[in-house]
Amino acid sequence: MKRFKFLVLGGIKHKIFNLVLITVILMMAAYSAVIIHQSGYLTTLVGETSDSQKESMEKISEETMAAVLESSMTQSTQMEAYIAGDVFGDTVRVVNVIADYTGNLFAAPSKYPVREAPLPDKAKDGQISVQVLCEEGVDLSDRTISRKLGLIGNLADLMTAIYADSNVDSCYCALPDGVMLLVDDHSGTKFDENGALIPIPIRERLWYNGAKDTGKLYFTDVTTDLFTGEISIMCSLPVYVDGELVAVIGADLFLNDVSAAVNGAAQNGSFICIVNQNGHVLFSPQSEGAFMAMPASRGEDLRENANGELALFVRDSLEKNTGLRLINIDGEPFYVAGSPISNVGWAVLSVVPKALADQPSAAMVTRFNEIQTGASESFYDAMSHSRTTILVLIAAVVVIAVTAALILSGRIVKPLEAITTRVRSLGGDDLQFKMEKEYRTGDEIEVLAESFAMLSGKTLEYISEVARVSAEKERIGAELSLATRIQADMLPSIYPAFPERPEFDIYASMDPAKEVGGDFYDFFLIDDDHLCLFIADVSGKGVPAALFMMASMIILANNAQMGKSPAQILQDTNAAICSNNREEMFVTVWLGILEISTGKLTAANAGHEFPVIKTPDGGFELFKDKHGFVIGGMDGAKYKEYEVTLKPGSKLFVYTDGVPEATNAEKELFGVDRMTDALNSAPDLSPRETLENVRRAVDGFVKDAEQFDDLTMMCVEYKGNKKAEPSAENPASGADTENK
Repeated sequence: MKRFKFLVLGGIKHKIFNLVLITVILMMAAYSAVIIHQSGYLTTLVGETSDSQKESMEKISEETMAAVLESSMTQSTQMEAYIAGDVFGDTVRVVNVIADYTGNLFAAPSKYPVREAPLPDKAKDGQISVQVLCEEGVDLSDRTISRKLGLIGNLADLMTAIYADSNVDSCYCALPDGVMLLVDDHSGTKFDENGALIPIPIRERLWYNGAKDTGKLYFTDVTTDLFTGEISIMCSLPVYVDGELVAVIGADLFLNDVSAAVNGAAQNGSFICIVNQNGHVLFSPQSEGAFMAMPASRGEDLRENANGELALFVRDSLEKNTGLRLINIDGEPFYVAGSPISNVGWAVLSVVPKALADQPSAAMVTRFNEIQTGASESFYDAMSHSRTTILVLIAAVVVIAVTAALILSGRIVKPLEAITTRVRSLGGDDLQFKMEKEYRTGDEIEVLAESFAMLSGKTLEYISEVARVSAEKERIGAELSLATRIQADMLPSIYPAFPERPEFDIYASMDPAKEVGGDFYDFFLIDDDHLCLFIADVSGKGVPAALFMMASMIILANNAQMGKSPAQILQDTNAAICSNNREEMFVTVWLGILEISTGKLTAANAGHEFPVIKTPDGGFELFKDKHGFVIGGMDGAKYKEYEVTLKPGSKLFVYTDGVPEATNAEKELFGVDRMTDALNSAPDLSPRETLENVRRAVDGFVKDAEQFDDLTMMCVEYKGNKKAEPSAENPASGADTENK
């Protein structure tokens, strides 16, 4: 287009000027009506097209994500179930082979020689060995029992070969007489601390009675191995000869790798879990909600859950591959898929939050709206300007010729109709509007077509950008998940922490508000009679707080292990941190050293929360100790320490501010009073149960409100020096305190 004074040559004004010269007033009026109609039609079409593009984009994005999840989740779930089923199937094959041979032995005992089997031998611990075990009171020299043991001794070579070539952790043949032949490589676990052989209540064991009562192959719930304490399941099968039970064959399978694999698969809110045939969650990384793993005695049967969709999903998962489903769990939508582990009757469940899957689609729609809004404003401004121009020209061309007006109006409207037809056809995978020869009119219609072409091009570019951003988010999420595991590994997590020390019991936990947190704790023996324990809270949140936490924890532990007093430990730690603290971060610390033989606790407080102490015959009470300045806040700060004498039966509870400052949806704080009430609601619980009780109280108060601070707790129960119980003249009835 070219501008000449007040005329735009080649533009709409120019064309209307030509109409004025060659048309009459009546035909010009008709042409004006056509222009107004087409303008309104085009405006409506632009709005409809925008909505259509948005709906199409949302639909394509959701369908694409659903298809990806359908493929990846169902395949990975079925693969996990197949792998687990293969492990359990090997155990079933082991039991069946031994059972077949045992049936042959008892069906024709005269055909087989007498082969004796030895009792367990400590010297063979770590070697594959055949061992005879029995119940208390069973006489192995009894003729009947001796004859049966000599018969099943023929299983020794078979069971040894099977044990060496399979993934089972022990295999055994138990007789109804209370004796059994067992093969494993940990014979040393069959003796008590005095070196005496431990009697085994064979006919009271769940695997024995399960096979006996059902009369068929039987898998126990997840339990702990009687000898090693490992997480395991037992597979057993009864053997009948002429309708009489002659033996029960069994095999153990340790499940530590299964538990570790389930916990390691959790990331960004998605996870897998395993449920058994009774609908109980056996393995799960969840610490709360419907999929939290619980002991069989307290576990919920998810097949009977009040959430009908969840209950149906679990029932279907135990029977067949469910495919991808969308259900509400604990008030939030989740994509779920399940696959049965057929040979044990269990199922693998995969769970992904819908919010996680919808993030790319939501981001794309938001960006599209921004682009569409800008383009629409430009278009409507141009249309408004065009309408004004047309009205002015109509008033000036009252004497327009009819014939020329009809010809030129057709030339103007035709490109608009072509644009309209093309815009309506946009959808699905075809979202690009390209410039065609018929749109190149040299006026505002060409500008409009170019706007549509630019908008569609930017939309396609944005879809590509969303895919790139999604991949980057996955990478960052993986790195944060690794940081979370590293931080958790620095804190003590194996309980009981000191099984060889009956004088005390201790338990602690830390739940970060973000992927990584700033709270930390530690406990360790400085020497045989002194236990050091501390809990701390770093200022700030996230990765910076986690890095500062790791440095502070190392400095505190190193100073404590040098045998210093609590006050000196805090003072030296403060000096070390202040010497290189350009970020001006700080940490509150409560630190105590317990003299195990006397119960004397020497402690110091660097701006941390007050500890809570329970006397043997009383309840938990807040102990308002003297606070020093926070660590890292001021170089040269001094700290005072105090002493508290813990009598046998006393408990110490310390925590970070995440407990009393936990906030519900109404912005109320949980508070110290609610915390002490929770402690005193069950004051005689073990340290672990005490922390779980407080956590349940916090969760019940907070409910669905977001957690903004790390939640860390530690509880110590002093049971007293077992070698020197208090005398009647010096009873232990409470906790004495002395400040220094």
